[in-house]
Amino acid sequence: MPVIQARSKRKPSGGLLRNTLTKRTHMLGRTPAMTRVGEHERKKTVSTKGGNRKQRVLESKTVNLHNPKTKKTSKATIKQVMENPANRNFVRRNILTKGTIVETDQGKARITSRPGQDGIVNAVLE
Repeated sequence: MPVIQARSKRKPSGGLLRNTLTKRTHMLGRTPAMTRVGEHERKKTVSTKGGNRKQRVLESKTVNLHNPKTKKTSKATIKQVMENPANRNFVRRNILTKGTIVETDQGKARITSRPGQDGIVNAVLE
């Protein structure tokens, strides 16, 4: 079954809306990348609208870590996912999304990029 980004089938009151439009190609969505903490750096290129391309990180073990006190950025290794505001089940599955708190070799950090959309994992030291 395809993922569709269309109007809801329900009214704010909870009643059903009559569907006058069938599914169209421009309404198509995609399944999420579900970027994981893993041993290999795996990326995937996806074609998007207008002939553009998007990179998706599928698996990553490193992060570009910014330290706001020293104003320096360095590469750090991700040990594990500590908490994830998007979904609490992502913690035990080690899935990275924007806002995820990860434990690195330099301390706790919050992910600021969108790995499934941007193709890079950036974080800020907490």
